[in-house]
Amino acid sequence: MDNSEKDSLLETMMITYGDQLTRLAYSYVRDKEIAKDLVQDVFIKSYINWEKFRHESSVKTWLYRITINTAKDYLKSWSYRKLKVSELYQFNTKSNASSEDEALHNWEKNNVKHTVFDLSTKYREVIFLYYYEEFTIKEISELMNIPMSTVKTRLGRGKSKLKEKLERAEIVG
Repeated sequence: MDNSEKDSLLETMMITYGDQLTRLAYSYVRDKEIAKDLVQDVFIKSYINWEKFRHESSVKTWLYRITINTAKDYLKSWSYRKLKVSELYQFNTKSNASSEDEALHNWEKNNVKHTVFDLSTKYREVIFLYYYEEFTIKEISELMNIPMSTVKTRLGRGKSKLKEKLERAEIVG
């Protein structure tokens, strides 16, 4: 494949999967701009490593796997940890009034999507892929390299935990 064909393929992948990959990255990092940056990295990696793609899965599955790995690598990175410490410092230096305002604001924007993000990664991944990205259980199994029975178990447990959290929020709220 020559460079012009690779360029055309990259453009097609960006148009076809860009938004989906950004949502997936966001489900990990919870920051829209960082998610967009990570997806750009994903497309660069896919362009560079296109010859290594074995075609054992769909291009979509391959890009999702790269996105998941890139997001997980970012969460382990020094820049992410530095950002988190900075946010913690900023939160602790705010006045009580602004902390109360922030808590109220956070309470108001609480919804199912945010509750999904509060789940542990193993449950959040399958729920996000199944309900938001409409992957089948088989596709999730292939993407995450885990048995279909594990996907079903995590989906069931994740839904139970989600229901429990939402009910608890309703009682408290």
